[in-house]
Amino acid sequence: MKFHLETAEIYIPDNVSVEEALSRTTHLCIAAHQDDIEIMAAQPILECFQKEDAWFTGVVVTDGRGSPRNSIYQNYSDEEMRSVRFREQYRAAMIGEYSAQIMLDIPSKIIKDSSKHESVDDIVKILKATKPKVVYTHNLADKHDTHIGVALRVVEALRRLNQVERPQRCVGCEVWRSLDWMVDSDKVVMNLSHHENLQLALLGVFDSQIVGGKRYDLASMGRRRANATYFESHEVDATTGLSYAMDMTPLMHDTNLNPAEFVQGFIQRFSNDVQERVGRMI
Repeated sequence: MKFHLETAEIYIPDNVSVEEALSRTTHLCIAAHQDDIEIMAAQPILECFQKEDAWFTGVVVTDGRGSPRNSIYQNYSDEEMRSVRFREQYRAAMIGEYSAQIMLDIPSKIIKDSSKHESVDDIVKILKATKPKVVYTHNLADKHDTHIGVALRVVEALRRLNQVERPQRCVGCEVWRSLDWMVDSDKVVMNLSHHENLQLALLGVFDSQIVGGKRYDLASMGRRRANATYFESHEVDATTGLSYAMDMTPLMHDTNLNPAEFVQGFIQRFSNDVQERVGRMI
């Protein structure tokens, strides 16, 4: 498979052919950075783990060169950080038994520029090769510009597909902003009560980020536990870990639907819920 950049890479943990690895994919996650996949898409990773009829493939769109660095990594060049972050992502793919891990190696500034279509072209190729049942990406209320850029490029790529080529569902997951604020009826709820050891292992391989001062491992596991406890106020905990997402499938099918107006709908329903709850007790 040829991508826009010759530096793009595909890693296959179990060494089958690229064609086989991509064609057996059932769950596809398209994320901005190395470690985003393991933060936001733990549920589909676990769903596919040790299965013969379900396979997870990850896609990291950006190159990782601009990553903040500290401790033993503080003097690493951009190229050295890219290499470290690629290797960390491949370790996660091996631990999680991914079908494939694709690294598109595109600079963030390209992703955030809507006039640049390189990433969209690459994502379309991946979607056609994998034909996944579900696509996971960033949600449109995330506060990281590159995450929003990737989510919009994914939507654009999905819209380019013929109706029969499109997945059954596209969901936007939480990374740089929890989706706890969404009304419960809008939440895609993903149960993460099992395999906490595997979840920790997947997060823990990203040493360059953790040692560098960002405890994504503790923060992600803590958010999952908090979501589980605070999901229901009048019942005992039914789960020990939850992750939330928003259903972005309508954007895939309705090409006239503006993504900004679409996400505003979630915000408006939250606003209405707050106003109604306060208003009936004044």
